Amino acid sequence: MTEILSVDDASIARAAALLREGKLVAFPTETVYGLGADATNGKAVASIYEAKGRPSFNPLIIHVAETGALDTLIDWNDTARVLASALWPGPMTLILPRRKDAPVSLLASAGLETLAVRIPSHLDALKLLRAVGLPIAAPSANASGKLSPTTASHVAESLGEAVDLILEGGRSRIGVESTVIDVSGPEPVILRPGGITQEQLAAILGRNVAVPDAAMGGDDSPASPGMLTSHYAPHLPVRLNAEAAEDNEAFLGFGSVAGVGETGRLNLSPSGDLNEAAANLFAMLRALDSSAYVGIAVAVIPNIGLGAAINDRLRRAAAR
Repeated sequence: MTEILSVDDASIARAAALLREGKLVAFPTETVYGLGADATNGKAVASIYEAKGRPSFNPLIIHVAETGALDTLIDWNDTARVLASALWPGPMTLILPRRKDAPVSLLASAGLETLAVRIPSHLDALKLLRAVGLPIAAPSANASGKLSPTTASHVAESLGEAVDLILEGGRSRIGVESTVIDVSGPEPVILRPGGITQEQLAAILGRNVAVPDAAMGGDDSPASPGMLTSHYAPHLPVRLNAEAAEDNEAFLGFGSVAGVGETGRLNLSPSGDLNEAAANLFAMLRALDSSAYVGIAVAVIPNIGLGAAINDRLRRAAAR
């Protein structure tokens, strides 16, 4: 199995050296664990797609440690600067026009004229990004379309020896991916709900932020990571908006729609806390994804705040 190292100065230095050599390093962020490679190295970026079994048309998010590091990658605008100032470091990805002379591999942006960029808030991620001194392409560190990893052990289970090193940084605090906002056009658009809510964005910008009904670009040419119709999927089929489990189904509850205390019964948040539910989502789906059951029934999740991101992931998990 791939080596898993706790984060310290020595492991950060080793991880940074591996990335500069074109190797793959999985590392913690506040959202989920990322699978990192040098974004300026086309061969290294290709190894991400190979390791994940990811369609090459699906763009990757570019991670940096400081906003200044983006000046050679993207063209800023006023909306992007307002959001970056308010929400970075944090679980937000901005899509902006790619500079013509940007050193990032075209493969990382799937040939699009935009780049998806973010600055994570996880201290270990920032240490690594500062140490390597390069833009790092990093999708979630799991097999493409499968459940995202919120612990180092999830990465090892999903990708095995395809990763050169995994940094152990504890359980991901948020547990769902970053919110992706396209600010490359005249109006901001949320392409993927995530750790920053629509309400937060509207409050910062002083105007509504649109959420399209369907993924822009479709499955053949998604405009953002995480927009494929079938995504974040366990092996078992997922049934949404369930009041109870049917015969031989596992059950994932929420709030008063319980499921705690019995085999095959878990509850995202008995108190109905959406932050707790988001943090538990992928780990609990993974725990219930067993051959002992024929499917996973999931209770109704309120579609407000982080509930929008949770429901987005569940809808994609249920699409087959």
